[in-house]
Amino acid sequence: ERKREAAAAGSPIQPIIKDLGEIYSRLLDHRPVIQGEIRYFVKEFEEKRGLRELRVLENLKNTTFETNEHVLPKCEQAMHDSLNEAFKRLQAANNMIHRLQEREHEERKLQADKLMAREEQRVAHWEEFMKEQQNKRAEVDEEHRKATERLKEQYSEMEKELAKYVSF
Repeated sequence: ERKREAAAAGSPIQPIIKDLGEIYSRLLDHRPVIQGEIRYFVKEFEEKRGLRELRVLENLKNTTFETNEHVLPKCEQAMHDSLNEAFKRLQAANNMIHRLQEREHEERKLQADKLMAREEQRVAHWEEFMKEQQNKRAEVDEEHRKATERLKEQYSEMEKELAKYVSF
């Protein structure tokens, strides 16, 4: 191997290997180009934009801090007060509805009691009516029976009188 290295060092291949290394570094090794582009980008960014992004970030930080320290507590307090007020109103409405339901329940109970009383009164009235009708029917039946008896007697007397005249 040492003979080969010694032969290659003095051989005409050496310039070819050197040229291949340069071609490789120019065509395939992009690190120097990329580093140059990065340096150019940073330089352009710093020169053209200056510290504008830093100022914007600082303003954002201040706004966030102010929001956290001042606006958020005010919003929380306002929300808390509003929710307490809404809760109180909801409780009052709930109590009113509960009272209305109780009144309605009592009214329904009163209506049901009145209806039951009317129904009992109607049943009693109907029973009285039916008894009265039975009494009247009995009276009518009695009158009919008496009238029938009278007519039978009248017809039997008429037959007797007719029998007197038929015997002639």
